[in-house]
Amino acid sequence: MFTDANHLSHSSHLSSSSAAIVSHALDLNRAIEEAHNKLLSLQHESGYWVFELEADCTIPAEYIMMMHYLGDINEELQVKIARYLRSRQSEDGSFPLFTGGIGDISGSVKVYYALKMCGDDINAPHMVKLRQYILSQGGAAKANVFTRIALAIFEQLPWRGVPYIPVEIMLLPKWFPFHLDKVSYWSRTVMVPLFILCTLRTKAKNPHKIDILELFVTHPEQERHYFPERTLLNKVFLGLDKLGRLTQPLIPKFVRNRAIEKAKDWIIERLNGEDGLGAIFPAMVNAYEVLLLLGYPEDHDLVVTARKAIDNLLVINEHDAYCQPCVSPIWDTGLTALALQEVGGSKNKPNLDKAYTWLKSKQLKDEPGDWQVRRPDLKRWRLGLSIQQPTLSRCRRYSGCGLCFC
Repeated sequence: MFTDANHLSHSSHLSSSSAAIVSHALDLNRAIEEAHNKLLSLQHESGYWVFELEADCTIPAEYIMMMHYLGDINEELQVKIARYLRSRQSEDGSFPLFTGGIGDISGSVKVYYALKMCGDDINAPHMVKLRQYILSQGGAAKANVFTRIALAIFEQLPWRGVPYIPVEIMLLPKWFPFHLDKVSYWSRTVMVPLFILCTLRTKAKNPHKIDILELFVTHPEQERHYFPERTLLNKVFLGLDKLGRLTQPLIPKFVRNRAIEKAKDWIIERLNGEDGLGAIFPAMVNAYEVLLLLGYPEDHDLVVTARKAIDNLLVINEHDAYCQPCVSPIWDTGLTALALQEVGGSKNKPNLDKAYTWLKSKQLKDEPGDWQVRRPDLKRWRLGLSIQQPTLSRCRRYSGCGLCFC
């Protein structure tokens, strides 16, 4: 966006070191001025700034996997996302969580699966390097819980390879050591749909029957170490997990149905229109798949809106495409306003006043929200652009917003 600064002239031919410092300072001032003007030009007429939010490659890979889960594949879009994924591969074949970072096995497994779904030859150099990296880290069985759940849904590993997370968790009393009110909102929005997907053991359509057995050191059906045993507490939780699986057949059907209904109602109440459940991709995809799993037709208003929320996160360019994890107008406006406080002086006042007014309009004051169960007097900030229903508030503060008003 600010590449013009790269073309500024330099005075490196000057022999004096002090002159060189002055020259670079002039170049820096020009770059700051160009960046300043560019930011002002990008402000929305309502007062906010919003930019593309590019994360690691897990989210774009999951979008491809979602299409294959549904059996509804946009070939043109898939080609563009695959091109984007290939361009982000590290030298060692892995995919990191941030540019220049170390490889991440969980994201790398999802990218490999997504690229194979796209038709990439497993003997192509980039796939060979990626597979070698994954196997060097212990194989797909060593991926994190979310990746293993995705693989179980695609029937790539047995359900015993993922934690036991029954939907009956929705019925636990508030005094119980684990309760939804005791975890973050983002976690809740991801977990509650997963309770249903895992309890009902949903299966992906996977129309091309793509498998990734080559990513396992030990065949997934023979693997006995999906969960490492480390500390005493870790072993206690594994024991409880085993106990839960053993007692699952004893759960009355009416209890299970009641729990599914409560989870479904919890999700629908917070679907949040086209901003999506939790305003973040993993929760939104899980909710979309739950609605379809529970029998909602594809043309149902809730299903259509849930899909629009997901597709609104796509960034489609001429040659490639990717999916954002969320949109970030609160973050972007707060950060941009802080930057503009440092330059421009009174010239920025009209722009900053508009930004402050917009930010204040997004603060949640008297509206009900999940966080008020534990912190009834706490004020919160929305994450998305147009969260309309007060019970759907995103439970996240952005500390920079407060600084903007100083």
